[in-house]
Amino acid sequence: MADSLQSALERARAVFGKARCLSASDRMARLEKLIDLLVDHQDEFVDAIAKDFGQRHRYQTLMGDIFNTIAHCKYAKKHVRRWMRAERRATMMPMGLLGARTEIRYQPKGVVGIMAPWNFPVAMVFNPLAYAFAAGNVALVKPSELTPETSALMHRLFSQYFPGGEVQVVEGGADVAAEFASLPFDHLFFTGSGHIGKRVMAAAAQHLTPVTLELGGKSPVYIAQDADLLDAAEKIIAGKGQNSGQVCVSPDYIFVHETQLDSLVANLRVAFQTLYPDAAPLNDLTSLIDQRSYDRVRSLLENASEAGAAVHSLSAREPDSGSRVMPIHLVINPQAGADITNQEIFGPVIMLKTYQNPAEVIDYINTHDKPLALYAFGKNLAALNAFVDQTSSGGVTINDVMVHLANVDAPFGGVGGSGMGNYHGREGFLTFSHARTVYRQGALNLSKISGMLPPFGEKMGKTLASMIKK
Repeated sequence: MADSLQSALERARAVFGKARCLSASDRMARLEKLIDLLVDHQDEFVDAIAKDFGQRHRYQTLMGDIFNTIAHCKYAKKHVRRWMRAERRATMMPMGLLGARTEIRYQPKGVVGIMAPWNFPVAMVFNPLAYAFAAGNVALVKPSELTPETSALMHRLFSQYFPGGEVQVVEGGADVAAEFASLPFDHLFFTGSGHIGKRVMAAAAQHLTPVTLELGGKSPVYIAQDADLLDAAEKIIAGKGQNSGQVCVSPDYIFVHETQLDSLVANLRVAFQTLYPDAAPLNDLTSLIDQRSYDRVRSLLENASEAGAAVHSLSAREPDSGSRVMPIHLVINPQAGADITNQEIFGPVIMLKTYQNPAEVIDYINTHDKPLALYAFGKNLAALNAFVDQTSSGGVTINDVMVHLANVDAPFGGVGGSGMGNYHGREGFLTFSHARTVYRQGALNLSKISGMLPPFGEKMGKTLASMIKK
């Protein structure tokens, strides 16, 4: 496998070497091919992802993997010509008055490696790829081994639409992923868990490969006492229901004032029954990706219950475990140290914690790993903004959940334990570009004229004295 990976990398380097200075039109043509591929084969992607998950509604895939991705491709295509323009920067005095010029030219890095997770197996490949293409790069892609049908489809379609090798798919398991991460890419983009992210970064460090790490974390929800509890519950359940909580920015736990706990639980139940009523089949829920994931989430619930937490399913039904479909569960005030308080849930479970004072919430968030997302509900926007300013997270949505991720013009990324670097919008273009300073000297040799060259003498002293002052 190492030989085939090296061959793929060498092919990619050869492809990039033939088109180092790719025009805006050529970059737009590549992005247009991505759009054509997605639109023309959307039904095949829907079927492949459904086979990989076991149960995933067609509309979930069209919304989360197809529409979302096309939006990024279209946005990059629309703006790439402007993004590519050189930026004029100020030139030191008096050089700037005598013909010198400074500018930033955005140069493609070269061969980009993209390591994608299974939860949105199309979007998590195509979204970074769109910005890598916009920046003029070529790419090697390693999809997750947990979505083999989707990976095989991408392999076939990329070979068909990009026979020149501008993007190549590498399939395989954890051993292939480890080899992939250790290749000497010009940039490595990884989306996945924190513990795997550390290994990826360590492997990339062997070649000083720059990395972007899009990780997860426990994204909190703060509900102020003046919040509309039903509105908050409806939005939280709608967000948690997406892909059955298998989303990196899914709300993980909720802080609610101790006097409003029962009311919030009741509203969460109403919201769930509105979206997923007991009288209807649970066809709109997505299966947990595999039996290991299902068992892991079940273990979190059992551990929390054994530790004294109240555990409630929001459905009166409990589907057959063979389907790996699970209604949303609530875990209320688990003891510190319970597994669910330390692990990212990444499933249809929400932890609820009560507070007496907002300062407790701020302290809790700030003494744990920085989350990928933070959500705050309330009517006093000044108070909510003050709350946001006193915490740290990759991104924030106020009075809703997960919506900041949908804005293609806003950068998305983590901080600290939830990742490093970002993409989406112009920031995606910048992530995959080298900002190269180009300075052009004017006609006069000012260093020589001003006496700034050896042999040093009084003239240089006077020049420096005129420059070093308050």
